[in-house]
Formats: sequence, C-alpha cells, structure tokens
Amino acid sequence: MSNTTGDHSAPQADDCNDVAGRVAPVVDRNRCEGKADCVRVCPFNVFEIATLTPRQRRELTLIGRMKAWVHGGKQAVIANPYDCHACQLCITACPEHALHLAPITPRPAEPSP
Repeated sequence: MSNTTGDHSAPQADDCNDVAGRVAPVVDRNRCEGKADCVRVCPFNVFEIATLTPRQRRELTLIGRMKAWVHGGKQAVIANPYDCHACQLCITACPEHALHLAPITPRPAEPSP
C-alpha cells in the first residue's frame, strides 16, 4: 500500500472492515516458503512463522519437503484464526500464492463462572 507521496505505510486495522471470526486463512503447506509477508501485512496478528512439526513435514509432497528444508522448516501458521477480518491483505502479499480464506466454525462459547 502506498500513499500519494509514494511512501509505503504499514497496513492498518481500518483497511479490514469485515467482521472477525467469519473466515480464516488456510496455508498451503506445499507452497509456503515462510517469507513472512503475511505476518508483516496482517494488522490483526493472525499469523506467526513457526517450525513445522514432524507430522506436518511427513504430510508434504516431495517438492514441499524440499522447499521446507531450504527454508529451515519454517512456514506461516495461523496463530489467531478468529481475529481474521477477511481483508485479504495476506493473500495479496503472499509471493507463493499459498493462502486462501475459508469459513470457520464459530468460536466455542466461554464457560459461565
């Protein structure tokens, strides 16, 4: 995003005007290279970069395993799915086209005290 002077500004929460908790990003593990563009652009801290678990590595295709190895086994993970406001800044920013939005189930109700 840029302003009229050509300076780049960080994404703001105002850029995302949908309600939270309706959809959440899904990471295509065979495409993600952990470059963290999604982390940088998301104003709601939905993403983190983390090391893949052994199970996640086993589920990758051969090409996915090679990519993960080259990038230190790190990929984007959805840390806070219910905070997503569906602005799609992450989808636009991802150079590997490894993200899409999908409906999520409502957050479980908090138990009454």
